[in-house]
Amino acid sequence: MGFALEDKWLWDSWYVQDGDLWHGFFLEAPKSIGDPEQRHWNVSYHHATSRDLTVWDSLGTCFAPAPTPAWDDLATWTGSVVRGDDGKWHLFYTGVARADNARRQHLGHAVSADLHNWERVGDGRMFDLAPPYEDYVEGRWHERACRDPHVIRDPDGDGWLMFFTARDGRVDDGMEAGAIGFATSPDLYEWTLQEPVFTGGFAELEVPQVFEAGGRWYCLFCVVARYWSPGTINMAGPAMTGTHCLIGESPRGPWRVAPAPLLDCAPFPKRYAARIVQTDAGMKLLGFNWFAEEGGPFLGEISDPVVVENSEDGLLRLALLAAEEK
Repeated sequence: MGFALEDKWLWDSWYVQDGDLWHGFFLEAPKSIGDPEQRHWNVSYHHATSRDLTVWDSLGTCFAPAPTPAWDDLATWTGSVVRGDDGKWHLFYTGVARADNARRQHLGHAVSADLHNWERVGDGRMFDLAPPYEDYVEGRWHERACRDPHVIRDPDGDGWLMFFTARDGRVDDGMEAGAIGFATSPDLYEWTLQEPVFTGGFAELEVPQVFEAGGRWYCLFCVVARYWSPGTINMAGPAMTGTHCLIGESPRGPWRVAPAPLLDCAPFPKRYAARIVQTDAGMKLLGFNWFAEEGGPFLGEISDPVVVENSEDGLLRLALLAAEEK
């Protein structure tokens, strides 16, 4: 059945382990607003814990937009959580403002001692974008993409790496301008914006997650079918909606779009914004259930974990799909 709430929709999520307990963070919106498409403007963070990623104990709302006026007073969207060398938990999140009608996305930072009560670092806002990243230009794209931060330790040093959804302003073809943004930090507080580690193939690559498995590096991302470029369709087959990945030699790349079979995609929005959680028993994928069938009602619930296999050819496959192929 996954994780669902009777009175709220849940969608994008991220996970962190503390001892033998998993903490999940989920975008939530009250079903009382009626239209699920309005959930993006009525969002806060839900916090729950689990020992097996299947049965969840709800702890309620743990983070929300700031009071107006603020750079993140309209919505706080997808983020990630890590434990720093200072012993604190660090939340990196997406924020948008009422003042510009959410046209320009920014990244924020908050800290916690208990994974539930969060305090913004200063006003929360981190670095701003600069070229070669694309800013909002009316008629070019509907927003300035700077969201979905994912932070990991630098495997080649003492610092930290951040990956995020962005667009590359140097690319003329808007359907090829989707990028994985990149920034570095020595301590999780001071960040230096770097050039994108990947550009192309899609108009946007949402909710990136970078990790190592089996000696290879992977960058998960999700995308809806209408944002595939013609070149990617020629390479990977018909455009679909869901989660796929890049394959790289290191977190800094070079990266390439993994060929078919796609990781977790469907002709309609079925499961989306998936994350891979690395457990002692192997890799598990969790995303939110969008629709059960094309044209059906929005579900807004978190899926049960699905086993992910790392095949000899370097492609990630859902265990159920791999069994069907055999």
